[in-house]
Amino acid sequence: MFQSLVEKMSEAFKKFKNKGKLSESDVKAGMREIKLALLEADVNFKVVKDFINKVSERAVGSDVLESLVPAQQIVKIVNEELTALMGGTNSKLTISSKPPTVVLMCGLQGSGKTTHTAKLAKLYKKQGKSPLLVACDIYRPAAIKQLQVVAEQVGVPVFERGTENPVKTATEAIKYAVKYGHDMVFIDTAGRLHIDEELMQELEEIKRAVNPTEILLVVDAMTGQDAVNVAEKFNGLLDITGVILTKMDGDARGGAALSVRHVTGKPIKFIGTGEKLDAIEPFHPDRMASRILGMGDVLSLIEKAEQTFDEKKAAEMERKFREQSFTLVDFLDQLGQIKNMGSMESLIGMLPGIKPGQLGNAKIDERAMSRTEAIILSMTPRERTHPDILNSSRKKRIAAGSGTSVEEINRLLKQYEQTKLMMKQFTSGRGMKSMKKGRFRLPF
Repeated sequence: MFQSLVEKMSEAFKKFKNKGKLSESDVKAGMREIKLALLEADVNFKVVKDFINKVSERAVGSDVLESLVPAQQIVKIVNEELTALMGGTNSKLTISSKPPTVVLMCGLQGSGKTTHTAKLAKLYKKQGKSPLLVACDIYRPAAIKQLQVVAEQVGVPVFERGTENPVKTATEAIKYAVKYGHDMVFIDTAGRLHIDEELMQELEEIKRAVNPTEILLVVDAMTGQDAVNVAEKFNGLLDITGVILTKMDGDARGGAALSVRHVTGKPIKFIGTGEKLDAIEPFHPDRMASRILGMGDVLSLIEKAEQTFDEKKAAEMERKFREQSFTLVDFLDQLGQIKNMGSMESLIGMLPGIKPGQLGNAKIDERAMSRTEAIILSMTPRERTHPDILNSSRKKRIAAGSGTSVEEINRLLKQYEQTKLMMKQFTSGRGMKSMKKGRFRLPF
């Protein structure tokens, strides 16, 4: 996410480093680099101009020019202004005081509207809501079928009336939701390859008929400046309440995320971070600003872990670590939970100090976990609980069964032993004291 922008912003900040004092000319030179970084990221030029003016105005103040560490002050200012540019704080979905909460989903074809309708339904189902999906796209071939497929995957019902008038379908769906106790209704409307009068007229009619609580526009972050133009037009005609940016896990340059709020005045409420139906996150401007400046996003990482890791399993694992009864079965279970958090590259990108591309040409082998799973699953139950019995012939059998090599099996066993050693140190009184004194070290 934003790899090029992060790298260029880092280069721009180097203009301020290693200088005890900054002059106005130093600030201007640095701002020129930041301006170019933003323009290359496809940020709206008016947005860039306004942003640079605000940062420059604050950067030439006495707090910065007379500071002992001016570079840190500049980063702080840029971070605050980036956060403000993207909305300041997280904007939550409005929940109606009188159910159902009606969410009208709109956008162009190919933006991911239908998929993200299901993603939102799954997200709120986890929070105890009873969502209903409504199929109002009667023009795109197999659109209703697509919605039914993703709805089945997330365990949410679909209300559809075939090719019946979408306005009538939406109206009947609200009555159905009230009758059967669905407190959230997500209406998947028709998209087009471009904005046209027919599309907007139909959306306006649905809006009048169902009086939605929220009108969310789904836009493809990969389209950069075009995404902003689409948002501006939809907002002008429908008065949207928020935006969902999709494909943020791809090669998005950042222009849409940094421009949409400023141009439309409407918040980004969610971002799509992958193809899986749980790959959606609330949008936090402060966390996104931290990512752009290479500061990581530890809060989102913690939230992912909390959503993924089972509390009972965590308590049981703690007990096993304490009693030193941790087996390869437990090792496999932990790997599975980590996999559910997302790709390793996305998780590493949330760690402070690790910028996109910083690993150079080194690629994270996402298949390594799958090979580890294959190795453990190729073992007998006794081998998983007593790996010390694995001799040469057993390892050859496991390698053949898992499609791996004896070297990979040895590497896995070494990682397993290192994990056990680390947890033994951690759970011992001596290990806890060492950690408190800052002397705790991983054994590898």
